[in-house]
Amino acid sequence: MKLMEGKRGVIFGVSNTHGIAYGIAKQLFEAGADIAFTYAGEVMEKRVRPIAEGMNAKVIMSCDVTKEDEVKAVFSELEKVYGKIDFVVHAVAFANREDLTGEFINTSKAGWDLAMGVSAYSLVSLARNARPIMNQGGSILALTYLGGEKVVANYNIMGVAKSALESSARYLAENLGKDGIRVNCLSSGAVKTLAASGIDGFGKMLKAAVLKAPLKRNVTLEDVGKTGLYLLSDLSSGVTGEVIHVDCGCHCVYASQDEMALV
Repeated sequence: MKLMEGKRGVIFGVSNTHGIAYGIAKQLFEAGADIAFTYAGEVMEKRVRPIAEGMNAKVIMSCDVTKEDEVKAVFSELEKVYGKIDFVVHAVAFANREDLTGEFINTSKAGWDLAMGVSAYSLVSLARNARPIMNQGGSILALTYLGGEKVVANYNIMGVAKSALESSARYLAENLGKDGIRVNCLSSGAVKTLAASGIDGFGKMLKAAVLKAPLKRNVTLEDVGKTGLYLLSDLSSGVTGEVIHVDCGCHCVYASQDEMALV
């Protein structure tokens, strides 16, 4: 029997075959999970639907996570199709391009509200709507990044939003623990994704990560996907309220020998 056989859930945020959410979806599917997918608007549907159909998805729906009625509609449909579900993946984040360049101090109020709403508050909304139809032992997973813990050049408002996301996950873990539902964050290292391409200097970030990482390489989608599978499966039954780093060890190093050699 496969690890996720008989498990059902939904992923919010798959956008292409090069993203972290896809890496997790691939591992879940290969482990036997039944996965529902959402997409944001017609443009994204063209990208997401072929991926979802390739994984035999029974539910493929449009959902703007900032609109409560659309979130409710997704979980209502999941209940109709599945009855109960076992996992939810939150892989949704957005900030205006201008708020990812220059100095953080110049972040606009509108830019702040947008990034926080899409990238952080949406986890609260998804968890609230998932709660009534999640099985005991269910798992909610959100994707974060080291920029939520430390300053990363040009990450700016998204770093603050990821901090809010991680804190929200801890509070949700406490709220949902009584229902047997776990909530965790997966903090991936830099991976070449469509989203990452919007960060100025991303290529240099990849090179810098290799110098810092104890494993002396960049993390892969397979690395991240496997950890996502662990956190969404019964293998992590005693893990909640955690931020699990999958970054080849970058988060634990202040200055590596390779970096020191360049000074």
